[in-house]
Amino acid sequence: MEILGTTLRICVDDLEATAAFYERLTGSRALRFERGGVSVAAVGCFLLMSGPESELEVLRKVSATIAVNDVDEAGAALAGAGARIIAGPVPTPAGRNLIAAHPDGSVFEYVDRRPATV
Repeated sequence: MEILGTTLRICVDDLEATAAFYERLTGSRALRFERGGVSVAAVGCFLLMSGPESELEVLRKVSATIAVNDVDEAGAALAGAGARIIAGPVPTPAGRNLIAAHPDGSVFEYVDRRPATV
């Protein structure tokens, strides 16, 4: 499994003000979308999330988002190395993802940019 990059996940109260700060910091525009009642702004390597506390409580348990070429391949490699697949793979606005718990208890989201196959 090749890791292409990592995105830091940050839960915030004021998405607009926080996104503006990270846009200035990184010099890039935020890509915005909604998912499960949570508003998201992706700015550079930062994934800013704002929404109901009940949703954010779950999101805070995921340490980071890791980009890979293929989520299916990543899932097989993770399971083979002793990780537990918690959810997925499922389609997202940008591709597919899965959530995995590593043997040390760390939880990560793995994403690819492949469209879901029908």
